[in-house]
Amino acid sequence: MISIAERHQQIIYKLQNEGKVNVADLCAGLDVSSVTIRKDLKLLEDKGLLFRTHGGATLNNPYTIDRPVNEKEKIQFDEKLQIGAAAAALLQPNDSILIASGTSVLALAKCIKPQESLTVTTSALNVALELLRHPEIEVLQLGGLLRKSSSSVTGPYAESILSDFSFSKLFLGVDGIDLEFGLTTTNVMEAHLNRRMIQVAQKTIVLADSTKFGKRGFGRICGFEDIDHIITDSGISEYIVKELEGMGIKVTIV
Repeated sequence: MISIAERHQQIIYKLQNEGKVNVADLCAGLDVSSVTIRKDLKLLEDKGLLFRTHGGATLNNPYTIDRPVNEKEKIQFDEKLQIGAAAAALLQPNDSILIASGTSVLALAKCIKPQESLTVTTSALNVALELLRHPEIEVLQLGGLLRKSSSSVTGPYAESILSDFSFSKLFLGVDGIDLEFGLTTTNVMEAHLNRRMIQVAQKTIVLADSTKFGKRGFGRICGFEDIDHIITDSGISEYIVKELEGMGIKVTIV
């Protein structure tokens, strides 16, 4: 039987390669009981080397917090612009698209340079204001309760308006992507509106920088069966890419 130090080294090595570990997998791989593995994970967490989660552990704090949009915009700024540019390249002439809220979809709005007409419906005030400078773009701003931290609207009024439309693409920003829990945001009302957006769009494209993976927000938006395409940056682990592609999701890395 291997020593405690060797066991801890193998746990950290697996974490660094896969981003997360599962108690059952560790038990099988290291030939010890779940009680032993849970003790190991607690010791490693006490040393600040990992964060324990339900049934396992992760390298990064899995829980997101709500931050003002002007603060979030500075995080992974260059990566978000590259993600936005890749998303903008997917637009077709005379498209009718839906853009949710968040700094990654704001980066998309900054990268849109329409050659022909484009119709954009959005819940985000900052996205609408960014697109107003383009005469080729018709902008429909959803109404509702304004969230000051995200400069976006939520609530039943915004959801009811969506019933009258159908969109070729939804560009969705999220606060967390967890392989077990799905896609999340920090606000429950925003999560509910995002679910309604998915229902009225033919294709859902998620824009998320690599720091969002392995994180969970308070409000669950959906599972991976509702997602068609994820655009992210090169910081994403190969393990997560393989898992997503195994679920039939197209992954674009910028």
